[in-house]
Amino acid sequence: MRYALIMIAACLVACGPRASQRGRGNAGDAPVRYGYKIVNSHPHDTGAYTQGLFWSEGELYESTGEHGSSTLRRVDPATGEVRQKIALADHYFGEGTTLIGDEIFQLTWQQGKCFVYDADTFELRREFSYKGEGWGLTTDGAKLYMSDGTPNIVVRNPATFDAERTIVVRNAGRPVYDVNELEWIEGRIWANIYMTNEVIIIDPADGRVEGVIDFTGIVSRLIVTRDTDVMNGIAWDEEGERIFVTGKNWNRLFEIEIFKK
Repeated sequence: MRYALIMIAACLVACGPRASQRGRGNAGDAPVRYGYKIVNSHPHDTGAYTQGLFWSEGELYESTGEHGSSTLRRVDPATGEVRQKIALADHYFGEGTTLIGDEIFQLTWQQGKCFVYDADTFELRREFSYKGEGWGLTTDGAKLYMSDGTPNIVVRNPATFDAERTIVVRNAGRPVYDVNELEWIEGRIWANIYMTNEVIIIDPADGRVEGVIDFTGIVSRLIVTRDTDVMNGIAWDEEGERIFVTGKNWNRLFEIEIFKK
């Protein structure tokens, strides 16, 4: 999941992130198109090359990339203050991250390692090896869902990291490439598409893209420098029903709502 960004609530039949998504339709159905509205904005560390993002108990957890500066961090969402952080060894490039129970899982890009940490102390508990690249990572609370830049999302067992099945992401029947950062929102997978301003909503049962959110114009809300990179990072506050999105080296974290175009 090299680069991307965002985070938003679910909705497929109506406007707003709290609407439920129902109806499968046919594999070739065109997805519903959505726009977005920024409802709040918070500081974000411009040194954070965001690769993964999730929300838990009032705090954001973020995985950052780049060789020599990859981290796992706990962040105050209101202020952007980094409350806790560990650094990966210089040869690792951090990627997607997610939480199951009391453990945080963090992928690496091309090093074939997934690190598993104690969610409270960030102490490394164990690690898994895998083939290919690691991009995005999310969970439904029981299984892990992992992207690698191809149209495939691999469903993995968190106890063993074994692959159990593969979801092929398709938009109107055509495979979707560069599927990046992932977030599980109300039974659907939300995904950044690398090097674009789009987030897609995926049915995990069959990989069909049910919705596309167009974030055109969101970069205009940033202080842009030569380090400002692409959108990447979606977080879902289930209790508060809020969606947050950001990007690599962005100076803002946005709380957003979506609406049907």
